[in-house]
Amino acid sequence: MKKIAVFPGSFDPFTLGHEQIVRRSLGLFDEVIIAIGVNSRKESFFPLKNASTG
Repeated sequence: MKKIAVFPGSFDPFTLGHEQIVRRSLGLFDEVIIAIGVNSRKESFFPLKNASTG
């Protein structure tokens, strides 16, 4: 059976610490899904853009 991990967060910005967690998890899981969400309580560092409208 395939081992899949989900790493959810707002990642604003995506830091070297986040990258290290992903890199370490690649040795433990067959697939790592990075799920990016929006935290309405957090002031965004980068502006949000609708991917469908560019």
